[in-house]
Amino acid sequence: MVQARVKAPTREGNKMVSMLQTDTNTTLQPVPMLDFSREYAEIREEVLAAITAVCDSQRFILGPAVESFETAAAHACGVPYAIGCSSGTDALWLALAALHIGSSSLPSHLNPSNLSPVQNPSTQAVITTPFSFFATASSILRAGAQPIFADIDPNTFNLSPHTTAELLQSHPAAGIMPVHLYGQCADMTAFKTLAITHNLKLIEDAAQAFGATWQGVPAGALSDAAAFSFYPTKNLAAFGDAGLLTTQNPETADRARMLRAHGMKVRYFHEEVGWNARIDSIQAAILQIKLRHVDAGNQRRRELAALYDQRFTAANLTGPTTADGIVLPYTDPRGTHVFHQYVIRAPRRDELRAYLTAHSIGTEIYYPLPLHQQKALANLGYNPGDFPHAERAAAEVLALPIYPHLREDELDTVVEAIRRFYA
Repeated sequence: MVQARVKAPTREGNKMVSMLQTDTNTTLQPVPMLDFSREYAEIREEVLAAITAVCDSQRFILGPAVESFETAAAHACGVPYAIGCSSGTDALWLALAALHIGSSSLPSHLNPSNLSPVQNPSTQAVITTPFSFFATASSILRAGAQPIFADIDPNTFNLSPHTTAELLQSHPAAGIMPVHLYGQCADMTAFKTLAITHNLKLIEDAAQAFGATWQGVPAGALSDAAAFSFYPTKNLAAFGDAGLLTTQNPETADRARMLRAHGMKVRYFHEEVGWNARIDSIQAAILQIKLRHVDAGNQRRRELAALYDQRFTAANLTGPTTADGIVLPYTDPRGTHVFHQYVIRAPRRDELRAYLTAHSIGTEIYYPLPLHQQKALANLGYNPGDFPHAERAAAEVLALPIYPHLREDELDTVVEAIRRFYA
């Protein structure tokens, strides 16, 4: 990166005009949003040996490799029980079903998914965030319950305990499902208080937060049940789809194990209508290898996030709102962030992203349309404007490259490209 002499920026309306002096003709190197090959090059021999061991054993579904990973994952999450499954989405459904939330056997005309929050103030409702991946809401519907949305905290992007508490005054619910978005735990102290006060189940959507903590307690041990995703882009990632449910309750664990295998405890004797949500042994073996590296990877993500913060601040690109500049990620001091994503709020976000794409710099928008505005969930009865913080976030957020093997010169290139855009 060409070194720049920093002067105070001036502004024309809401547009930042940088006075940084640099050679803007220097070609920017490509920076991938994520490069799986770098991690694989380091652990290739370990992974191939683990896969070979499973192939030699001829135990491909559940079995010793899965049991070994579940034990290691439970220890990492500080819980007695971890149940491997086929995806993070299935883990969410298993958590709800194992806690007896919802009733997928309801006739379709009585199914809560077909009714608006006003029409059906059901005790089979689950309060969650409208600013998340679709599976957060779809898993609730799949369980036969009803998602009811509350707005987010604009600083953390996580479900707001305040708006949740307000909603509970008028909408009875069976549970609350906070999402630990981008790798930062929601305010689980407040949500535990709400759960106790209103006699609700608390479910963590921890899909993006393996290794994160809240007041020293790991994600996955902060609720009645939690769900993790091991989709290939996650901090702890499989070579395909896989997920995990964690709990501290033996009955919840036993029921989740039964439900993930067609409702069987004894082979071919079905106690309930479950699902085929099992994890395969090869994925479990790979995950156990990667589990040994996840803490170091999360620490490196935090270091890279701090470098981003420093570089953006030094370049005079930041501000408290997008009217003033780029808004940097906020980290709640009560938790440990694992930066599954490094997400800024950006002025003229879509233009910036197009500029970066044109220079082969990867970015992503998580998420461009809140759940309450999704066509598939229109029958829930929400309207644009119902959740202003979520809607504004969807218009401003931009995820930048961050993964343990991202090089510092690549990070500098990302910052320089953004500086040039606003210059």
